[in-house]
Amino acid sequence: MRPLHLVLMGVSGSGKSTVAEAVRQRLGWEFAEGDDFHPPANVAKMREGIALTDADRWGWLESLAEWTAERDGRDEPTIITCSALRRAYRDVLRRGGDGTFFVHCTGDKHLILDRMNARDHFMPPSLLESQLDTLEPLGSDEPGMDVDVALPVDRAAAMVLARLNLAANP
Repeated sequence: MRPLHLVLMGVSGSGKSTVAEAVRQRLGWEFAEGDDFHPPANVAKMREGIALTDADRWGWLESLAEWTAERDGRDEPTIITCSALRRAYRDVLRRGGDGTFFVHCTGDKHLILDRMNARDHFMPPSLLESQLDTLEPLGSDEPGMDVDVALPVDRAAAMVLARLNLAANP
């Protein structure tokens, strides 16, 4: 069986990292926080409230795909977080391994904005609208699922495991 690679996706503040960590705790898979792969220039732009362009994102996406591919080559499953807002971005991420599955953290814009306002992160709440404008929901032919971020984190993680027929590590 090919390894499985989970990509927790969605706009900033949607709970990707929180749900990913809950899934990681249950499965014990290697985890990468997509924000850690951004080059300093991308982080600086976002800190200044400047939305990233496709040109800014390609290298970042490629580095995430390379990280996943290295583990795929060793038959190791992974979990990463990445906004993966457009299908073209998800196409790059799928290059990391055939078993890539997207978990789209979706929710009410006001809930997400409240979460963004309550945290310390380089992505300012002022960029939420540009991310929502860029977002292309998963296509019916893309392996993945939606998870409502208003759900308790434990419930969201359990839904992911159930959908994939995965059991938590004891």
